[in-house]
Amino acid sequence: MRRPAEVAASEAEIRRIVELSHADPHSVLGIHPDPTGVVIRTYRPDATSVTVLPSFGGEVPARHRFGGVWEARLNAKPEAFEYLLRVEYPGGARFTFRDPYAFLPTFGDLDLHLVSEGRHERIWERMGAHPRHHQGHFGTSFAVWAPSAKSVSVVGDFNSWDGRLHQMRSIGSTGVWELFVPEVSAGARYKYEVRPQTGPHLLKADPYAFRTETPPATASVVHDLDRYLWKDGAWMAARRDKDPIRQPVSIYEVHLSSWRRVIEEGNRPLSWREAGAQLAAYVKQMGFTHVELLPVAEHPFGGSWGYQVTGYFSPTARHGHPDDFKALVDELHQNGIGVIVDWVPAHFPKDAHALARFDGTALYEHEDPRMGAHPDWGTLVFNYGRNEVRNFLLASALFWFDQYHVDGLRVDAVASMLYRDYSRKPGEWIPNKYGGRENEEAIAFLKEVNERVRDLHPGALMIAEESTAFPKVTHRARDGGLSFHYKWSLGWMHDTLEYFSANPVYRKWHHHKLTFTMVYVFSENFLLPLSHDEVVHGKGSLLGKMPGDDWQQFANLRALYGFMWAHPGKKLLFMGGEFAQRKEWNHDVSLDWHLLDAGRHAGVNTLVKDLNRHLVSEPALFELDGEGSGFEWLQPDSADVNVYAFVRWSQDRKQHLVCVANLSPAPRSGYRIGMPKAGRYLELLNSDADVYGGSGTGNGGAVMAEAVPADRQPNSAVMTLPPLAVLWFKPEGD
Repeated sequence: MRRPAEVAASEAEIRRIVELSHADPHSVLGIHPDPTGVVIRTYRPDATSVTVLPSFGGEVPARHRFGGVWEARLNAKPEAFEYLLRVEYPGGARFTFRDPYAFLPTFGDLDLHLVSEGRHERIWERMGAHPRHHQGHFGTSFAVWAPSAKSVSVVGDFNSWDGRLHQMRSIGSTGVWELFVPEVSAGARYKYEVRPQTGPHLLKADPYAFRTETPPATASVVHDLDRYLWKDGAWMAARRDKDPIRQPVSIYEVHLSSWRRVIEEGNRPLSWREAGAQLAAYVKQMGFTHVELLPVAEHPFGGSWGYQVTGYFSPTARHGHPDDFKALVDELHQNGIGVIVDWVPAHFPKDAHALARFDGTALYEHEDPRMGAHPDWGTLVFNYGRNEVRNFLLASALFWFDQYHVDGLRVDAVASMLYRDYSRKPGEWIPNKYGGRENEEAIAFLKEVNERVRDLHPGALMIAEESTAFPKVTHRARDGGLSFHYKWSLGWMHDTLEYFSANPVYRKWHHHKLTFTMVYVFSENFLLPLSHDEVVHGKGSLLGKMPGDDWQQFANLRALYGFMWAHPGKKLLFMGGEFAQRKEWNHDVSLDWHLLDAGRHAGVNTLVKDLNRHLVSEPALFELDGEGSGFEWLQPDSADVNVYAFVRWSQDRKQHLVCVANLSPAPRSGYRIGMPKAGRYLELLNSDADVYGGSGTGNGGAVMAEAVPADRQPNSAVMTLPPLAVLWFKPEGD
């Protein structure tokens, strides 16, 4: 007998379910009207029996159609109703559960519209895995973007990782696949089984996962973002009213896995919560204004800086639960310390479980390797010309501010984003539509994300790690800039370390390396980094770079810090530098904290505390970091004696500080330096002081400026310059 037409069509649809090629399994599975009532279908390929349990009571056995699809018909029931499914398997195993195909989509029309335009700034609230109540029942909604996939399933602990059981539906033309799975809660592991148009299926972690397994495991983990109760309201309110450019900023850069370790427990790294308590106490004692943490976002190799990100919305599980990371940020905030994390929108790794060829096509990356592959790092470059990719990255940036209350993002490898020919030879890159080398899509994206952070999170920081002469990195987009707040001054770092690494005998031929920065330092809002990059890959420690015997090495390092903290620009110091770590950084071990028991190491530590204390209390040292009106040379040309002298001014010109550096091992007595005012100047800081491990040479705590013109100033003071030392002077009474 010929079946009715609608049933024959249904068989074709059912076959697509069995073949895992249906873009809308809800149109077949679940509860549907039927000419005589309703029909309920479920796909349980290994079951021996399926029974429908209607909410109004009774049991309705389902019959097996074919291929594992079961069907139950209820006559005289014209409207849908709630029900459970009872499924039995060989051996007597029995499971009773709600049917995920009985639920409507969790995406609204506005969400779909914003997603399609790539303008959903809070897209993380819809994409990924969200525990929620939906149609009166608790479960988890899953959503993933895979526009070229033939079909997508969510697999995990809740379905024995069987891609046949929870096939997702495609939502309109957005490329988003969605499914609500009842009774799945936080803590469940999951991935997406993506079936490309051709080739084998792909098992992918969730790009929007809020939690992950601890590497090397790669599954995503369902996580409730709303459980943590913050206690940093006062900090967040105060941050909104601050001008980041005119604030003192001294950043302690930390690789958490190797900062401190628990030796008694197998040399394990600290958890987020343990680090929160210990780091807050230490950084507060040291006087740093901010901590910069790397790496935070999930990444494959624990010994790295974390620049190959696989979790753009998930703190690494190596240190514990995401809420524990919130506790770390909260603890630092309650101790008056800002938190900056590294963020990497430039490139991503080729790991099979992550973003690479996510739906079988070049989805997040470019298809052409001349645009989509990075030659230096073996990674893939984001396609900034695609709305959905820009939306993904913009949402990631905003997510860390919104959900984790971070105070800044340090954007890695900005230079590689700005230029299409970055690290590429002729013929290995594609010019832009004007024939130029600039990556216009990436530039537009950076402007957008920086402006949105400024609009939505006033007082927060966007910091560019950018190594080229690209103009106006820290100028507003309306003025033709990229809208970052600060730019790392890598030129300053390289020139300064090259100078200080030179034997003092030869420094007069390198004198310009410490003055050249004044040619460009006021063109941007610069941050002066002595970063992780300088203590790895055979470069040795900062102390190890210094020339001379042990005493001279320490003296040079102290002088470097004294010069740096007085120099225009915000400050950043990688961990270990604050007590003159002797060894190069090693990701497998803790810093050598025992060195603090040694006199000269303790002296450097005390010096850094004092530098930070003076930085926050002296407006002349921070208010005009990016403006030429805040700086004045006194002696820029004393190359023969290795002396530098300059003045820093406050914004209102009512306060100033004079910095004098003698970077020769020879002490100098009777040395005259011009001074803006007559009268007594206090010796605010002397890097050669006994307390810092120096020789104790100095000026007895003060010098007297008299009406003798020198160095283009109406007054001057005669002073003693200690060897390899930096002095700061401040007018008494200011």
